[in-house]
Amino acid sequence: MLIGDVARRSGVSARMLRHYESLGLVRPTGRTGSGYREYSDEDIRRIFHIESLRSLGLSLREVGRALDDPGFAPAELVADLARRTRERIAAETELLTRLRRIDAAGPAGWEDVLRTVALLQALGSNDADARQRAALSTSEETSLPVEALVEAVLDESDPNVAGALRWALARTDGDAPALLAEGLDSPTAEVRERAVRSLAELPDDEATTALLRDALAHPDATVRRHAAVALGARGAADTVPVLVDMVVGETGRTDETEGTEGAEGTNDVDAADTLSALADDPVLADRIAGALVDRLSHATTGTPARRRLTQALADIPGPTASRALEALSHDEDPAVALTARYVLELRAGR
Repeated sequence: MLIGDVARRSGVSARMLRHYESLGLVRPTGRTGSGYREYSDEDIRRIFHIESLRSLGLSLREVGRALDDPGFAPAELVADLARRTRERIAAETELLTRLRRIDAAGPAGWEDVLRTVALLQALGSNDADARQRAALSTSEETSLPVEALVEAVLDESDPNVAGALRWALARTDGDAPALLAEGLDSPTAEVRERAVRSLAELPDDEATTALLRDALAHPDATVRRHAAVALGARGAADTVPVLVDMVVGETGRTDETEGTEGAEGTNDVDAADTLSALADDPVLADRIAGALVDRLSHATTGTPARRRLTQALADIPGPTASRALEALSHDEDPAVALTARYVLELRAGR
């Protein structure tokens, strides 16, 4: 078979076939009387073998070794090809992500593109100060894509940088709530906490509030706590049970993030402050006081929790809280009794 026929059947150009010949990869078995190359069936099979190996990413030198070296072991080379392919895919994926984020920033010109590239590079810097400056540099003229900010805030361990990123994220529009919600399902506890804290600092809108309400039933106690404080600050009455649990030191749960009732409270001051703000509503104040008193009556409520409950009652107006404080002023725990008497004196002087 002549070279033109081989090229048509194999899809390998005549020029490439001549290149293969020059490298010694495949040599035509014979020549016609006119001197034209003539390929046998075995030559054509070798050409297909060469193309198959090239499709795996082998260089022409590696192809030659694979076909001609009897002792050639493919396993090591295939493993190396797989590693190189993974690295190439990772690099291409990173490039695609960067391009998508630049496109999302809506650049009007190359200056905008270069500015966004610089911000994205700073956001991925190993220097915390550089990351913080990138977050704080966002403005109406210069903004970071929401997706990049969410990824950064979920990965950020430095508290100052994280605060700047949450600030920048709160100034964005669009998909921030939905993207942060994905972080709530992370297998990593730190990522879940960063996600809910960022949600809590987003503007009060329907989408964010709905996600925070869902988070009240999250299996992670830390997520529940942050969601409850955020929703309570927005006036959500259904956060009262979780907030009271926070004052006590949550129990009755089975997930691994919980402690035992009466242990050191988690965000108990934030919870008490939120309950106090909710208690501006007289009807809700009575309900909050009743929930706190109910927890005081539990036999399993330890001394530290009783002290925190007493302190929380101090900021709840209404007769229910006052009656509870009167009873607590005679408590066997001197700290509880002293706190209750002090609060009652303040109330009497108002």
